[in-house]
Amino acid sequence: MASGKILVAQGGGPTAVINQSLVGVVLEARRHRDVRLVYGARHGVRGIVDEDFVDLTRETSHNLEHVAGTPSSALGSTRDKPDLAYCQDIFKVLQAHEIEHFFYIGGNDSADTVRIVSQEAHKAGYPLRCIHIPKTIDNDLVGNDHTPGFPSAARFVAQAFAGANLDNAALPGVYVGVVMGRHAGFLTAASALGKKFPDDGPHLIYLPERVFEIDRFLADVKAAYERHGRCVIAVSEGIHDASGAPVAAQLMKDLERDAHGNVQLSGTGALADLLCEEIKAKLKIKRVRGDTFGYLQRSFIGCVSDVDQREAREVGEKAVQFAMWGQNGQARDGSVAIKRTGFYSVDYELQPLDAVAAKTRTMEDAFIAPSGTDVTDAFRLYLRPLLGSGMPDAFRLRPNPVPKVLKR
Repeated sequence: MASGKILVAQGGGPTAVINQSLVGVVLEARRHRDVRLVYGARHGVRGIVDEDFVDLTRETSHNLEHVAGTPSSALGSTRDKPDLAYCQDIFKVLQAHEIEHFFYIGGNDSADTVRIVSQEAHKAGYPLRCIHIPKTIDNDLVGNDHTPGFPSAARFVAQAFAGANLDNAALPGVYVGVVMGRHAGFLTAASALGKKFPDDGPHLIYLPERVFEIDRFLADVKAAYERHGRCVIAVSEGIHDASGAPVAAQLMKDLERDAHGNVQLSGTGALADLLCEEIKAKLKIKRVRGDTFGYLQRSFIGCVSDVDQREAREVGEKAVQFAMWGQNGQARDGSVAIKRTGFYSVDYELQPLDAVAAKTRTMEDAFIAPSGTDVTDAFRLYLRPLLGSGMPDAFRLRPNPVPKVLKR
């Protein structure tokens, strides 16, 4: 006899709209008469193996809507990267609780977890439908035009650089802003959308899709500073040398690694500090400042794209629909993908988990300028509709100089 139970969890880094996807799952599931209970796992897969569940069936729709508009992961998250044994433990818990549908909101590692759990269920002959729901500010999920969470983070980055540019224009010097993005530069590239006038910053953009050379970097900064009398620079935390070694790792004495074995890049301001010191020492520019955006760009409550909110809700709803009804009348496990149609509209597809799991999308060459230090108009056209409505704008005083009287 069918149990009518579903389980939803959130994994990886929080975003400004991940709760829209959660609420999309809950409210859509509660519309289906075959669904009796909707459970949420606290702190992702760790909560599943610990059987740390909450009953979302008992939550009011009114409060769910408030939670949907609140950034970060309402259920809590985790950085655990499950191996086969871990996933087998997940499946045992799902089986014990008679879960029929498992929804996991996360990035490419989360998709891999869903893939392994799905395989375990199939091997055991257990009727479990497993659906991965996309989420990541890095925008690095393959098969997606973009991923929920990225547009809001990109909106923050664009506005932050617009403000940094205004500050830098008032008190000229060199400004370095380090943005999240280990392998994909989409978020750093979003800084270009903060420009209004031709001489606005960022004047230089450095992405992990291109090799970073410190000598060339210094030459670029020197040229931009001489041209504009100032220089605003956007740098991805994942910039690396020709060997693939992160520049940040070369500069830090004590390397901290996360649960995935990656060098910790986001929890330190070392890269910004190092680049600023190089500029001061080698170029003899006195006013040099650096910022590391760190976690601010992930869940900033005052800067959310309405487009991102809507689509994050819809991927949650579509996940339930795919699980219950399938795509083209055939239900199967998979990962929900956003596909762009027209100038700007989207549709949703269910793609195989193997197509997404543990794979990383990087910026297409068509989005990166030949110089390697800027983006193309193709990228600007790609990103602009995602940022949503009401983007603030910056203006300047018109130059109407008054003739000098004193002869000096």
